[in-house]
Parts: sequence; structure tokens; C-alpha cells
Amino acid sequence: MSSEEFSVSFNDRLDKIVARSEELQHILSTEISGDEFMEASREYADLNRIVELVHALRNAEQETKAAEEMLQDPEMKDLAEAELESLNEQIPKLRHDIRLAMLPKDKADEGNAILEIRPAAGGDEAGIFAAELFGAYQRYSDMNGWRFEVMEYDDTGVGGIKGAMASISGNNVFARLKYESGVHRVQRVPATESQGRIHTSTVTVAVLPEAEEVDVDIDEKDLRIDVYRASGAGGQHVNKTESAVRITHMPSGVVVAMQEEKSQHKNKAKAMKILRARLYEQQRASLHADRAADRRSQVGTGDRSERIRTYNFPQGRVTDHRINLTLHKIDRIMLGEFDEVVDSLAQEEQSRLLAAEEAM
Repeated sequence: MSSEEFSVSFNDRLDKIVARSEELQHILSTEISGDEFMEASREYADLNRIVELVHALRNAEQETKAAEEMLQDPEMKDLAEAELESLNEQIPKLRHDIRLAMLPKDKADEGNAILEIRPAAGGDEAGIFAAELFGAYQRYSDMNGWRFEVMEYDDTGVGGIKGAMASISGNNVFARLKYESGVHRVQRVPATESQGRIHTSTVTVAVLPEAEEVDVDIDEKDLRIDVYRASGAGGQHVNKTESAVRITHMPSGVVVAMQEEKSQHKNKAKAMKILRARLYEQQRASLHADRAADRRSQVGTGDRSERIRTYNFPQGRVTDHRINLTLHKIDRIMLGEFDEVVDSLAQEEQSRLLAAEEAM
């Protein structure tokens, strides 16, 4: 597509967005209610930001024409040139902002997430780093004002964990954390290493969008629910009450077990939340297979088999392999300061999506 054809196509799309916004405004002023009203309200809100930018762009384009006419007047030439210089900076930025706002939205981005961390290769050292990384995400959540609820924390007794899960609630949680899914590698000298040798260990991180009941329809008849006595730390109740719950979703084969709480009811509620998230992610993967395959080439899919990041403690660096980003601030990142990494990944994805649109 030539630049002229792209410009015409772009302007046509803007006209359609403005027209749809005006149509929705009319619909919302009529006597609609319930789900129809909520759906129209959400669409109108999504389009409103784009429409504001379109109006700003078209005002700037009109001002450009007026300033070009002023150039013919010798007394107004200097003022017109200054005005054109400013407008020539504004217009490309407005066009870029509009294109970003028009990119396809992932419904899950605005919502909550389930975080799951497990040690992989590396024995006790992997478990220790898994615990440290879990803590880093908790601090990151605190910085963003999110609610971080620990759902499972299976410690090893030597400062590490066998696994941990958390439900994270707040604005745009999944949008910020979704890039963290994958294999995280740590290189450092373990505290137990007497020879000073650097060990390499790995930890898997999974971030799932938290699903509402309306997102996933689960038929109770498809569930097998088993209760049993909890094992491990937890006090005398471990051996006396059947508080642990295992839920099997028979059509998909997904199994979720939960024993963190002393209450069977609370364990079942947590297990259902995790089950919904895993089934929701399966649905999303199926519906967006093409998009996921496309995304894999740039920022990864979040598949646990991918090594996405290395934390090298002797050199004080963190490297994200998907975008070849290296930051020499490992201490800050382990304190939960992930924004620089997340922002870079988000910008890379936006650039790829914009390039794909131009190529269409």
C-alpha cells in the first residue's frame, strides 16, 4: 500500500469511528437498559479517547491550512512560520497516538491476574530464587496499589519454596504482568557454595488473566471434587480434618488442588478461581492462536518452555532476551522495580502491531 493509499484508508477509518461514536451517543440517550446499555457504554468509552484525538488532529490540520495562507502576508510570515513549525511537530504525534489507540484491545488487559511461580532446574537454589522473585512481584504490586492475596505458599524450610500462587487485583494488572510468563534464569553463587562457583538455576512464572464467572461457563456436572487431609506445615488440623480440595474438570483434564486454608470452603473457592483462570486461558489461546503465533516472534507467548530473562548477580545485570534489553540494576529490580522492563516490552509489542497494520 502506498503512503497516499494508507492516508486515505486511515482517514476513512477515522470517519467511521467518529460516526460510530455519534451513533452510540444517540443510542445511549434512548431508553435502553441492562446488558445492552452496558455494552454500548463500554464501546462508547473505548471510542471516546480516539474521537478526542481525531478532533485534535483535524483542528491541527485546519490550523495548518490557515497558517500556510498567512505565509502570503509579509507582515504575518514570521508568525505563520512559527505556527507551522509547532503544528508540524503536533500532527505526526497525534497520528501516532491515534494509531496506538486504534490497536486491538485485549479484554483481559484491564483485569486481575493469577501469578504462579515454581522452581525448575537447580534444586534448593531454584526454590530460594523462586521465593525472592515472588517477593519482588509482591513489592511491585504494592508500588502499583494492587491487592496481592497469597493463595498458596509451599515453603521448603531452607528459605525457598516448592511453589507459590497469588491473586493480584487492581487496574491493568494483567496488562502489566502478562510479559512475565516464561522461564526466568538466575546465575549467582549460592550461599551454600563453599568453592565460590556460579550456579545457574531456573524458575517458571505463569501469569493468567483472572476470569469472572461470566467469562467461563463451568457446568457443575463436569467437575469431580475430592476432599482429603492436608499435608505439610499447618498445625494439628492437618491430620484431623479433610480441608484440602482437589477439583478435576473432566472435559479438559485440568486439575487444581488447594490446601492453603484450614477451611474446606475457602480452599474450594480458591481452587475454583484458579480453575476458571486456567480454562479462560485455554479459551483465549484457542481464539487468538494466530495472534499468539505472531506475538511469539517478538515478545514470546508466555509458554513455560521459553527462557525469557536472566538475572546475573555477579555482574549486577538483568537481561530480557526477547528484546535484547540489559539493565545493570539487579538490586532495584529485585526490590520490585519492573516498570522499565515492562514498558520496553509493551513498546516493542506496540511497534510490531503498528508495523503489521502498515503492511496490510
